[in-house]
Amino acid sequence: MNISSIQNPKVHWLRALLSDRNKRQQEQRFVAEGIRLIEDAAQSGQLPECVFHSNQLNSRGQLLLNGLIEKNIETIGLTADLINRISDTQTSQGMIAVFKIPQPVIPNNLNFVLIIDSVRDPGNLGTLLRSASAAGVQLCLLTPTTTDGYAPKVLRAGMGAHFHVPIVDISWDDIIQICSAAKPALEVFLAESNDGSPSWQQDFKQPLALIVGGEAWGASVAGKTLASKNVKIPMPGQAESLNAAVAGSILLFEIVRQRLQ
Repeated sequence: MNISSIQNPKVHWLRALLSDRNKRQQEQRFVAEGIRLIEDAAQSGQLPECVFHSNQLNSRGQLLLNGLIEKNIETIGLTADLINRISDTQTSQGMIAVFKIPQPVIPNNLNFVLIIDSVRDPGNLGTLLRSASAAGVQLCLLTPTTTDGYAPKVLRAGMGAHFHVPIVDISWDDIIQICSAAKPALEVFLAESNDGSPSWQQDFKQPLALIVGGEAWGASVAGKTLASKNVKIPMPGQAESLNAAVAGSILLFEIVRQRLQ
């Protein structure tokens, strides 16, 4: 029998996880919505705790659901109308999964870290995480003034990055400890729109951490203090600055370009 009431306790719990950062942090759980995201998680070996699904799944969704049932994942049927009401998207794909927030182990021999500082737009954060995953970043550190890395809009913009790169909400004291404890210690670069040396004049082959600041005011005072070098993207045109996600992505792949040479 499929649940049809929005007052159902399990539905109420799911809606709280979707909408409330404090609830996600309290329970150390997050929600991934859509067949592709849940497929990506399963393919990376990360299985959900439970899956809410429509009673009108398409064939791809039903195949995924059957695979999860075979792995003894709890499945909860909802009417199509109810899952559309719950969904954080305009058109639900009929499947919403709840995952535990992973507790990543800091990789050994760190040499490529992204520090995302004061980025408040979920789309920008998700795009940065997606670029970090594609570029082979070993660790993404989210500072206290950055938006929730496990918000539904960030998950969607990340396009599966959360299942492929370690993401940690972290204090500045711990960031400093990670950068200094690496062997060798990480050189910390700060992306700046005007102040700094052109990106292609920097040595990005060395072990490093890159700080990308927020959309309006850039990096925090703590980020600017930690950085030992500022780096900019030369812009001969008329724009004052680039979108944070665009600028961060360009710099990440400049690092990749140098390291592949």
